Amino acid sequence: MKDYISIFKTLKPFDKTISIEGDKSLSIRWALLASQANGKSKSFNLLKSEDVLNTLKCLKKLGIKINLSKNICEITGNGLNGFNYKNNIILNSGNSGTLGRLIMGLLVHSTKKVKIIGDESLSKRDFSRVTEPLKLFGAKFLTKSNKLPIIIQGTKYAKPITYVENKGSAQCKSSVMLAALNTEGTTVIKAKKSRNHTELLFKYLKLPIKIIRGKKIDLIKINGKKKIKPLNYKIPSDISSSAFFLVLTLLSKNSKLKIKNVNINDTRIGILKILKMMGINIKLKNKKNYKGEKIADLLVRSQSKIKAINCPVDLNSSAIDEFLLIFLVAAKADGISTFRKLEELNQKESPRLIWGSKILNKIGIKTILTDDSIKIFGNPKLKVNKKIIIKDFLKDHRVFMTSVIASLVFGGKWKIFDTHSIKTSFPSFLKKVKYLGAKIQ
Repeated sequence: MKDYISIFKTLKPFDKTISIEGDKSLSIRWALLASQANGKSKSFNLLKSEDVLNTLKCLKKLGIKINLSKNICEITGNGLNGFNYKNNIILNSGNSGTLGRLIMGLLVHSTKKVKIIGDESLSKRDFSRVTEPLKLFGAKFLTKSNKLPIIIQGTKYAKPITYVENKGSAQCKSSVMLAALNTEGTTVIKAKKSRNHTELLFKYLKLPIKIIRGKKIDLIKINGKKKIKPLNYKIPSDISSSAFFLVLTLLSKNSKLKIKNVNINDTRIGILKILKMMGINIKLKNKKNYKGEKIADLLVRSQSKIKAINCPVDLNSSAIDEFLLIFLVAAKADGISTFRKLEELNQKESPRLIWGSKILNKIGIKTILTDDSIKIFGNPKLKVNKKIIIKDFLKDHRVFMTSVIASLVFGGKWKIFDTHSIKTSFPSFLKKVKYLGAKIQ
């Protein structure tokens, strides 16, 4: 069966307003926390991507009642460690590192064995960053090379831990936080700055969490064994998904776009800060606070002059999912842009730092690549007039979508494989691109 698209034309000017589906990180975290609550939680605008649907499937296998309709998802939680399942069940995380790592935190207290598996891409990724701290609680793991498949067996006698998270990984931090929820005593986490969605949800639910913010490190203290109340939540739009349309607009000619109700959490707006440093002003309108999260409408216009950048490394974690797009902007900049300490990019669904360089090289942009850095030699007059094929990228949804954006703004004749990869995070991506006028075969 054909699983590729062809794009031969750049976008014509447009002036549109769009809405984006719910934030993936928040969708998964809401579902996991709702499974531990006492009673029924409801969500609206839940992202119905494969990662989120796999989360719901795993929770059902663990004995959680879930009703999913077109507009609402209801999860009836049985309280902390309220899972009810048979020994040796298999949970499939698919492509989701967030699901695979966070659900292990909830299983620390379950004494029945659970086997966690994932797809080809996820099975190449390191899980020791989660299993090592979870072992300190008392959980046991059976694995080869610290990769999936992994068998986890929890303990009845979990003890609080002190954990240093020095990679800037919100997944690792959140997994430990979920394990701490059901542990007597105080767990202490010293965490390098990263996404704070889990902390904000804990605070909103009035769970016993104390956060002391430092310049580079947050000290998080959690007292476990407190009941969680149900959470009704309208999930804001995903800024990582919105970013594709921000970059598509600013690199297109004579175009303007408004994206409604986007999550602008301070730990997620690295791309906005980086683009501002490159001379691009994205306006934030109708700002408001919703259950701890900041939300706004984003307004972006085409940009003809783009500055090269020496990107500050302290913005890396807050833009980690958007760097492939930032690289496209740097390709059109006037001068040489440098991005450093991005080794974490190669721990994603595919080695994204390498793929970022590959895409730029294919469109005629010179790069200098190391294990953790890239120099991009921008060309403000860049136009592509050749055939380009994108394939064999481990079905990484962000590589696919970034290639689509590149084809629509730079030109050329593109064949981009693994169309179904977008189901991981953004199933309606191509539909929205077509709404802006894209001709896709």
